Amino acid sequence: MSAFGRRTGPGSFGAGARPQFGVARPMRADGLPTGAPPPPPSGGDQFPPLPAETEMSMDSKGGDAMARLAERMNSTVESTRQAEGFEASVHKIKEQVLPRLLERVDPEAAATLTKDELAEEFRPIIMEVLAELKITLNRREQFALEKVLIDELLGFGPLEELLNDPDVSDIMVNGPDQTYIEKKGKLQLSTIRFRDEQHLFQIAQRIVNQVGRRVDQTTPLADARLKDGSRVNVIVPPLSLRGTAISIRKFSEKPITIDMLRDFGSMNDRMATALKIAGACRMNIVISGGTGSGKTTMLNALSKMIDPGERVLTIEDAAELRLQQPHWLPLETRPPNLEGQGAITIGDLVKNALRMRPDRIILGEIRGAECFDLLAAMNTGHDGSMCTLHANSPRECLGRMENMILMGDIKIPKEAISRQIAESVDLIVQVKRLRDGSRRTTNITEVIGMEGDVIVTQELFKFEYLDETDDGKIIGEWRSSGLRPYTLEKARQFGFDQTFLEACL
Repeated sequence: MSAFGRRTGPGSFGAGARPQFGVARPMRADGLPTGAPPPPPSGGDQFPPLPAETEMSMDSKGGDAMARLAERMNSTVESTRQAEGFEASVHKIKEQVLPRLLERVDPEAAATLTKDELAEEFRPIIMEVLAELKITLNRREQFALEKVLIDELLGFGPLEELLNDPDVSDIMVNGPDQTYIEKKGKLQLSTIRFRDEQHLFQIAQRIVNQVGRRVDQTTPLADARLKDGSRVNVIVPPLSLRGTAISIRKFSEKPITIDMLRDFGSMNDRMATALKIAGACRMNIVISGGTGSGKTTMLNALSKMIDPGERVLTIEDAAELRLQQPHWLPLETRPPNLEGQGAITIGDLVKNALRMRPDRIILGEIRGAECFDLLAAMNTGHDGSMCTLHANSPRECLGRMENMILMGDIKIPKEAISRQIAESVDLIVQVKRLRDGSRRTTNITEVIGMEGDVIVTQELFKFEYLDETDDGKIIGEWRSSGLRPYTLEKARQFGFDQTFLEACL
């Protein structure tokens, strides 16, 4: 008897019993002991072996993927494109005519004229300069030259052509020799070029000076906006190593509505109905997403559902929102002066807005401790307030809000901050820019309350990825969770409870 209560010795095992540890049996050629049954198919009955066709298709897919990776690794990308043909000839003539034209024009007098009036004044002078240079142009070339010269003197030079193109949604200038644009969600290289770094820097100054900002070596960063509301960011040397960089996010001239977003494929009918009701029923909404995902567009679309009788205040660093309501007052922050004083932050404006009898307060974007002031407003009679922030999912959005409040000097425990968020926010709308360039509303999530020290949420809608077309277009569908919405009581107060319930179930 061993120490474990078992008998030892050769006769202790019955027929077919497991041999004693350390006693080996002769092995077969397939590696199994002699007399053992043949091995089952790999994976057993639950996981049968893959048929030969499937293995071949997987091999071909893997081969295609590796070929694409190798092609990308070995490819060379052009970094500049030259204008060609008619456009190039007009710009070449412009370089010869512009210096002589500036000698004959009073800049102060020209600045007081409109573009049309300036074109009338310039026409004979341009013809005179062309005669001096012995350049003959046809009618089409004359009109093109006039436009280019006026854009140079009164507009934004080469950028005017891109700003007037309705298909261009983003303009990214990386120094005088390289400009990229976004068309239909895809980046492409533009043919426009600037004369030199000084030319580009002058245009950047012209843009920011229009809104009372400044950009130079002492203040090399600036946020500004164009007259149509397009957002502009400028960064100049020494921070930008390739010369002045200008980033312009254009906005549609036609106001965007939720129905238009639905028609663009950003959401389905039921999601559109739920968002319309959320905007009309004064739910507190946070729009979350990455850079360029369409947060501001979604905020503008939701603002269409605000009752015209409500007083709305918007607060932004650079005013971009274009609300579609009659009683709307936009407010804008102010950067510090040269002495580093006089700055007015978003937090200052939120505190002041509470004294201006608003019905709703809308923040273009929250980045710091002003998040706490907005939550306080949502909790003190300003239902229907909205904001945007950068986050990749609704759960990350809540975490970012907690972190932003903790960034400030407010000395309150994290549990109290979480409870404040849970009691203030009703809906989180997650928007994403997918890799095919399309912008989709991927989640609509309700904030229910607290369970211990965790904020509890429930998803009303979610975008599910299904497949991809041959040309790279992502195919998916929006699925409802089928849950009864927690915010149904707010919808009932405005008479939309039945419609809201049908949209969510």
